[in-house]
Amino acid sequence: MPELPEVETTARSLRPRVVGLVVTAVVGVDWPRMLPNTTEEELGSALVGRRVAEVDRRGKYLLIGFDDDQWLAVHRKMSGNLLLQDAAAPLEPHTHLRVELDDGSQLRFVDTRKFGRVYLFRSRDQLDDFLAERLGPDSLVDLDEGILAAKLRGRKARLKPLLLDQAFLAGVGNLYADEALWEARLHPLRSADSLSSAEVKRLARAIKQVLVMGIERRGTSFSTYRDSDGSAGENQEFLNVYGREGQPCPRCGTPIRRIVIGQRSSYFCPRDQRETVRRRVASESASPSGMDPPPPGGMLPSATGRVRRAAGSRR
Repeated sequence: MPELPEVETTARSLRPRVVGLVVTAVVGVDWPRMLPNTTEEELGSALVGRRVAEVDRRGKYLLIGFDDDQWLAVHRKMSGNLLLQDAAAPLEPHTHLRVELDDGSQLRFVDTRKFGRVYLFRSRDQLDDFLAERLGPDSLVDLDEGILAAKLRGRKARLKPLLLDQAFLAGVGNLYADEALWEARLHPLRSADSLSSAEVKRLARAIKQVLVMGIERRGTSFSTYRDSDGSAGENQEFLNVYGREGQPCPRCGTPIRRIVIGQRSSYFCPRDQRETVRRRVASESASPSGMDPPPPGGMLPSATGRVRRAAGSRR
């Protein structure tokens, strides 16, 4: 499903193109369940005649603000895309909502599996209350070593399911969790309270890194994800572990393994990401000034170099 980088990419591509435009109609709702807290009629009454004032993001929610403090929150779930298209363009299959704008374009919500949701809020306060009930710190905007250490403290949950819990940390999903854990050299089944301070620092840095790189490459397109102009992302060409079962680890060459955690596939390197912690913790405590220990082979290549090699080996 679209995760933080895909939603952020959509927000960035929409912002310069729709801010300042006025809504002229809301039409085409053929799946009422996609509007959990409103109806097509209420949506039209709230938005028609109002100008788009802001496009934002929180976790995996795309946020669109209008005049008079009206807000939409779009959660794309597994297969939703929010596309900006000419109103005269043929409708794609599974188009379930159209918001017409005064420049002749339409925001179209296309969702094959019908899991996506569009919420209407009558004030920013209502929206913030809704998000606060569901989301922890934003993985891109809020996360740092101190926040992550505080969130992990005393938690016995396994790392991978914890990272997928949006109330724990907002924005990371299955793909970017695997990539971050590989980058931080942490096994997905490690318990949260087993991490040393150096490992917590490494994980916070890794989460930010994989998200930023995903945004720079305009998201990951494995199946249905597209940005607002219909273009696919490029990040799938640079993944280190996700979806690469049996292929060599870009860092040490060991075949990538796949296990199932909570009915979700998880990919990791069994050499670099060991579940046993004693050797790793001992190595870290011996490292001067809390520096990270080198991976097997004694070399810690830069992230850029590693990704470049990984990409080159698959092209």
